[in-house]
Amino acid sequence: MNVQTKPEPFSLQRRKAGGGTAPLANWGFANETDRLTDVLLGDPAYLRHMATSSLSRKHLRENPCNIQEAQAQHKELKAAYESFGVRVHTVPPEAELPMQVYTRDSSVMTPYGAVITAMSQPWRRGENYAAIRHYESLGIPIYDMVTAGTFEGGDFNVIEEGVLLVGCGGARTNEDGARQVAGWFEDEGWEVRLAFIDEYYVHIDLMVVPIAPKLTAVCLACTEPAIVDWLKAKGHEIIDVPFQDTMALGCNFMSLGGDRIIAPQASQTLIGQLRARGFDVAVVDTAEISKTGGGIHCMAQALKRQG
Repeated sequence: MNVQTKPEPFSLQRRKAGGGTAPLANWGFANETDRLTDVLLGDPAYLRHMATSSLSRKHLRENPCNIQEAQAQHKELKAAYESFGVRVHTVPPEAELPMQVYTRDSSVMTPYGAVITAMSQPWRRGENYAAIRHYESLGIPIYDMVTAGTFEGGDFNVIEEGVLLVGCGGARTNEDGARQVAGWFEDEGWEVRLAFIDEYYVHIDLMVVPIAPKLTAVCLACTEPAIVDWLKAKGHEIIDVPFQDTMALGCNFMSLGGDRIIAPQASQTLIGQLRARGFDVAVVDTAEISKTGGGIHCMAQALKRQG
């Protein structure tokens, strides 16, 4: 029998200095591979193709995004979550926030509440404020807000319970922001590893994403060997995503738990390997929307997972 607990009071800073913050009862998750019940998506109503990264700039020069096609692809992505029984929560769109569809950038969910990030690009900073308003409407308190430097949610990578991989590419997440977030979770008793990546790769979740317990997708061609060795030392089996697929956001998928995955159509190598292992893979064509700079993992914020 499910026991309903009293909603957590909303707070703009729930984090206890020095650690010891209690996990939330109704929201959050212990890892990124438990069964997903609630997800936060954006709304591409005001999506524009902007120069947010070297990848999006390349597409902008050579073959700009067809916005209507991108919006249709996002609709299919939302339907994929719903087909698996996941409750979809949507941040209300705002005309001034054309990149709001990438809900993983402006905040990140944790067992203790949401972290509000510090976006590096001026035209995206308003997404942080919109995220705060939406979390308040959902009754999800804020764990804390990044203040020491820049930090974006794609660089917050929960590898397994109590183990965090923090990406730092300099351009989007800088070292000061990365170390502030790392320090918070070290205080909570987590093991934290910093990954210094080339800014070309934008965020760590373009090249390393958990699939299932002790199973992780990694682009071996662009991930530091020491990070790969660290994962293997923890008993993780690695599925290698080819570099060409990774540059098409092929390593940027979403684990729903229970051997269920939503993956981009372009990632045929990963899809084949997952299906061979018995995974139920929902394949969604995101090639058009990904021209604007992100993939399936970038467009989703897990709000609640159940073990």
